[in-house]
This record gives sequence, C-alpha cells and structure tokens, in this order.
Amino acid sequence: MPVLKDRMNQTEKSALARQLSAEESRQLSQLRAQRRAHRQQQLLKAPEARVQVKETAPTRGQRLADGVAATIGSWRFIALQSTAIVIWIAGNVLSGKSAWDPYPFILLNLLLSFQAAYTAPAIMMSQNRQSELDRRHAETDYEINVKAELEIELLHEKIDLMKECELLELTQAVRDLSARLEALSGQPPVFVPPDAG
Repeated sequence: MPVLKDRMNQTEKSALARQLSAEESRQLSQLRAQRRAHRQQQLLKAPEARVQVKETAPTRGQRLADGVAATIGSWRFIALQSTAIVIWIAGNVLSGKSAWDPYPFILLNLLLSFQAAYTAPAIMMSQNRQSELDRRHAETDYEINVKAELEIELLHEKIDLMKECELLELTQAVRDLSARLEALSGQPPVFVPPDAG
C-alpha cells in the first residue's frame, strides 16, 4: 500500500510539474510547507485551548453584574427611570416651599450619581466577562476552521489523486488500443504520449 501511495504521489507531482512553471512549483511547495507547519503548531496548542474553553458556572457576583447590565440596558429601565425623575421634579416644583428637594435638585443629582457610580463598574464587569466568552468561542471556531481546512485539503488531494489515476488508466488504455490497431493494420501508432509533449 505505501508503494502504491508513493507511486501515486510521484504521478501527482509529475502532473503538477508539467502544468506549473518552476517558480510556481517552488512557491506552491513553500506555501504547503508553511500551512502544514502552521497546522502542526495549532494541533499542539489545541489541548491547552480545550482546557481553557471549558466554561465554568458564573459566580454570584458575575450573575449579579449580568443582571444589572441586562436591567439597566433595557428600554423598560429607561422608561421607569424617566418617569421617576419627572415625578420627582414635578413633586418638588408643585410642593413649593415645602419641597423635600428644592430647585437645583441636589438630592436627585446625588441619587443619580450613586446610581452611575455603582452601575458603571457592574456593566464593565459584565462586558469583560462577555468579551472573555467571545474570545473563547472565537478560538474554538478558529480551531474548527483549521480542521475543516485540513479536511478540505485532504479531499482535494484525494480527488486530484483519483483524477491522476484515471488519467493514467486512460493513457494506458489508449496505448493498448494503439498497439492493437498497429498489430491489426501493420502501421505504427499515431498516438503521442503526454510525456513527449
């Protein structure tokens, strides 16, 4: 079997050599060598990446940060907060001198500042966690794409090998038919082999 594979590889290489110039062949072999080296490097890194991709359950703090980010990043929250601010301002303006937070609305500013001070870090924690998950998923997708590329390249090589074998069989059949015709007619064969062209 290895002898047959070597012979097929030799025939495949000779067919490519006939089709490509010397410079193109050199560049193609360099490109294939670089891709194989890159794939080998990725396969060596793959076990480490698989260990990292294993997702753990989020901690209580991470779940809280995700909940805060989901709540504050919704139209419902914006509508509720806007309504509460309008009610706060209207209540203080209509109360006149007995307002609990008169016109510059210092207490309202303080409450909104507290809200911003605590929600911004929670949102950042949630975004950092999400970006880490996205990075892990991107690495996994990259590994899958590399494997798919390898499989596609192997399929291309198999198809090229099958074409080459079929071409060799057809060439041999034409030679056999030419020899039979020569034997029957007593004339030399007209067929010119592809190697001579």
